[in-house]
Amino acid sequence: MVRKLVLLVFSLLGSVALAQSPVMTKVDPPNWWAKMPKAMLLVQGEHLDGAAFKVSDKKLRVERTIVSANGHWAQVWLSGSPEKAETVDVIAERAGQSARMQYRFAERKAASDGFAGFSSKDVMYLIMTDRFADGDASNDWQAGDASDEKTKIRGWHGGDLRGVMQHLDYLQEMGVTTVWITPVYQNHEAQSYHGYGATDMYAVDEHYGTLADLKTLSAAVHQRGMKLVLDTVPNHIGPKHPWVEDEPADDWFHGTAAKHHTAQGDFAPLTNPHAAWRDKRDVTEGWFANLLPDMNQESPAVAQYLTQNAVWWVEEAGLDGLRLDTFPYVGRAFWQGFHGTLHSLYPRLTTVGEVFNPDATITSSFAGGVVRNGVDTGLDTPFDFPSYFALREVFLKDAPMTKLAEVLRQDSLFPHPERLVPFLGNHDTTRFLGEPGATVERLRLAFVVLTTMRGMPQIYSGDEIAMRGGDDPDNRRDFPGGFGGAGAFTAAGRTPEQAAMFDWVKGLLKMRATRTELSSGEEQVLEAKGGVLVYVRGAKLGEGCSAGSRVMVVVNNGVAAESVTVPVANTSLEGCAVGEVLWGKGDGATMQGGVLHLDLAGRQAAVIGVR
Repeated sequence: MVRKLVLLVFSLLGSVALAQSPVMTKVDPPNWWAKMPKAMLLVQGEHLDGAAFKVSDKKLRVERTIVSANGHWAQVWLSGSPEKAETVDVIAERAGQSARMQYRFAERKAASDGFAGFSSKDVMYLIMTDRFADGDASNDWQAGDASDEKTKIRGWHGGDLRGVMQHLDYLQEMGVTTVWITPVYQNHEAQSYHGYGATDMYAVDEHYGTLADLKTLSAAVHQRGMKLVLDTVPNHIGPKHPWVEDEPADDWFHGTAAKHHTAQGDFAPLTNPHAAWRDKRDVTEGWFANLLPDMNQESPAVAQYLTQNAVWWVEEAGLDGLRLDTFPYVGRAFWQGFHGTLHSLYPRLTTVGEVFNPDATITSSFAGGVVRNGVDTGLDTPFDFPSYFALREVFLKDAPMTKLAEVLRQDSLFPHPERLVPFLGNHDTTRFLGEPGATVERLRLAFVVLTTMRGMPQIYSGDEIAMRGGDDPDNRRDFPGGFGGAGAFTAAGRTPEQAAMFDWVKGLLKMRATRTELSSGEEQVLEAKGGVLVYVRGAKLGEGCSAGSRVMVVVNNGVAAESVTVPVANTSLEGCAVGEVLWGKGDGATMQGGVLHLDLAGRQAAVIGVR
């Protein structure tokens, strides 16, 4: 009798469990668009195991559903998107109980609402949002923040999206045309001010503001004829993301928090046909810094989720481009599908990938159009890390100019070297002026080369006013004037050193904008010897001056004056005459008897028009 009663109790408990209603608390993506590729909805909730899903619009079938064993997550794969905007109900039915959640398919933005892409005609400016400017004091403190958060070197300092918008005048005055902001994902962790440790990939972190603030910033950028690039991170999430303790599927990550490999940053094995999987595995499957959970892009669901996420941010904010973090740490097959989707939806949108390596044979292997290491990634361009390392060697350590010329020689490895993005520093490197032996004089000369060489120059916020800073996180100091007090955003607030550096960069960018030879021309190196570098920019450089005007750049990085003499027969300067001096002291330049001659003082450069 007792045994029968126990069995009856268990039976009744089971019936109660089965009768529990399904609960839906969140859906990713939170909305989608009409006439878009079919979406996979990741539904979060309770008691979703055993549930059947459907959509109130009978034209939208649920092709398949995959539910986690604990009933907390459901992958709901739709058959398509509606032809017109509409709001539908997503319905989950389980044991006679049901739950409903409204879901919006909106009209897509017009092509004129962004999506323009960037090119060598642009100048990109990198902003770490939390450290640039505080435009809304009401969002400075969030629940969980320490009272001394702003004083911590790795704390949240208060910079936000409104702060960026309030200083677009400053950027435009300087000559910036493209604004790159670090990720705006929700980062609910004390030291994740940088944005690279997402705890929700579909929410703007409250410290930065709101999604409406991001849209307002985008609109303000576009009203000025400028472009907006958002940092995105398909490689990993933050350690505090809910998925870490409750995976939507068993294969959501490479490893687990308790058992995983650590990412290694030697990309050479990925480009080596003779390398073993042992040597490649920890690049694409290791947890970055042994801390950040590594997404498993080989899972179709994870690949779909991450691709949709990028599309969602692009469409919501009208973005013009994406900066792709930790690019080599993600498998090439994922990137091919990712870019295939993005480029089909936004033909002009451009992407730039972080491939942190000085070797052009490695960096170039990740560029779109390169298939020597497997499938085409589709990446529009990698950042030009090889020239970054060479520029620093030359202008900080007095390496010979052949160092930079050798990097330029390897441009043949890239299908589109003109798309490369050279730079002098970013948020992951020591500030130029934080390096041993650095001087403002050296930085000025480096800027001359950066703004006149091929590709699109990227400037790290603060370098234009000679900011100092050591290794991370000291290289991420608050921008002076962005957090109260007199600062560098206005001419009146700049120190003499800041003003001189700002005016130097502004002048170079103005020159670059007015000469198509510098913004879109080919490049030919005529001399690289010791501290002297001579190169020419313009169209059809193989045909001499008969093909059009040119701009000549002569740099003397040595301390002593140099008498630069370069034969010009069978070069792009053959038949040319010296024209206007565009920058520096080039008044004494002559082109006689097939020889270019210019006397140039130490640590000086001249930019000269020729015709």
